[in-house]
Amino acid sequence: MDRTETAIRSVAIIGGGTAGWMTAAALAHALGTRCPITLVESDDIGTVGVGEATIPPIKLFNDTLGIAEADFLRETRGTFKLGIEFVDWAKIGHRYFHPFGTFGKPFDLVAVHQHWLAARDAGSSIPLDDLSMAWGAASRGRFAAPMADQRSVASTFDYAYHFDAGLYARFLRNYAEARGVVRIEGKVGDVALHGDTGHVAGVTLQDGRRIEADLFVDCSGFRGLLIEGALATGYEDWTHWLPCDRAVAVPCVTGGDGLTPYTRSTARAAGWQWRIPLQHRTGNGYVYCSRHISDDEATATVLANLDGEALAEPRLLRFTTGRRRLFWNRNVVAIGLSSGFMEPLESTSIHLIQTGIAKLLAYFPTRDFDPLIIDEYNRVAITEYERIRDFLILHYKLTRRDDAPLWRECAAMPIPETLALKIAHFQRGGRLIARDMDLFGPASWLAVHIGQLNDPGFGDPLLDTATGGRTSTVFVDRLADAIAKMAESMPSHSDYLTRIGASAIPRQK
Repeated sequence: MDRTETAIRSVAIIGGGTAGWMTAAALAHALGTRCPITLVESDDIGTVGVGEATIPPIKLFNDTLGIAEADFLRETRGTFKLGIEFVDWAKIGHRYFHPFGTFGKPFDLVAVHQHWLAARDAGSSIPLDDLSMAWGAASRGRFAAPMADQRSVASTFDYAYHFDAGLYARFLRNYAEARGVVRIEGKVGDVALHGDTGHVAGVTLQDGRRIEADLFVDCSGFRGLLIEGALATGYEDWTHWLPCDRAVAVPCVTGGDGLTPYTRSTARAAGWQWRIPLQHRTGNGYVYCSRHISDDEATATVLANLDGEALAEPRLLRFTTGRRRLFWNRNVVAIGLSSGFMEPLESTSIHLIQTGIAKLLAYFPTRDFDPLIIDEYNRVAITEYERIRDFLILHYKLTRRDDAPLWRECAAMPIPETLALKIAHFQRGGRLIARDMDLFGPASWLAVHIGQLNDPGFGDPLLDTATGGRTSTVFVDRLADAIAKMAESMPSHSDYLTRIGASAIPRQK
């Protein structure tokens, strides 16, 4: 059969915001004008818009679309992000950094952190964070692009961005509409299904207009108008592992540490508070468990812990951490919050939009919607979600806090076997094991294990020699010194933004 006879002839995206316009932009770039794309959204329906911190793969998404970094940062009031600082998670008064990139560069067959463990046992007081180029720069408020020369410690870090999610959606809307995407303003009033196949045949807007398509992408947020409202796909609830179910968000004037090139997560009695510095404001929010604190108390907590004056009224969000039982059901693919929700602890919300789009393009269907393709999409998507889920649970499970009911519950809770295995391996020799489709690599797991005080009882047997401790101590000293010197040579974060033409804020005279 001629494949053109079964090709997808039209795509309808239901919902805008970050998910909708990322999808529209990517499909327009990939499909060109041969497949009409329509996006339905209503200005009367607000978007969540708190996914303002990202992880490094977002660079690939922008690069694929041909978006220049400086233009993107300027239009979205964006800043650079070198990782996440965690405060009071392991215990009150303790902090650590989850860097983007690696911890130094290995000089033999043994991992850098094994040398750090050996040096510590031999009396070294250098913290693991000081072996991260990302933290070397972040802790000093510095930033520069990683060097291409693999011999330099300045090649060992990576970065992502903070940006205004609403401005990013607007930026991508302009991109998509310039490439033929048609936006329709309106609210969905009804969804019609095919009697024979059960596929979505079309949506009728409240004003009577009807939108039909071969392929529908549900970007309608938590409501899941198509994937759940029409197709009743079902939802897998993970709140027994990730108990936070609400957030209150509020922007404020940038102050305190200023334009820091990293996100901060500070553990509170009933959850944790984020701090995300943008060029024009700082994003803040308290992610919490409603069983342990009221909405009013959570709001008061976040307002009492701002860098500067609040710029808007606090906004309350309710969610259930988990995922749809299927991400692709019949002719509907759910992308963004309609597919599930992973609390924003490690800034994965926008990444999961990106991977959903990437999989849709990789498994782009024909009108027969081959079940083999749909099953594979769902298998990959479910595995990705579960790997991220385990990494998030790790932060809660390894806490040593006993000052509040939430933390005592988390420390005592049963965890997935896949996570228990990783914890056990690290406790027995500091070994980091990987699994298929792990988003977060060994350095990320190492940062949280050590940061949450999950120290292994012993290290790599390859270092069990008489000179092992002395050799490791010299290596760790030299690595920390090289990182510190390189970081000191970098420009400030704000100066770098200005230097590359990414700053949207006029400099004060």
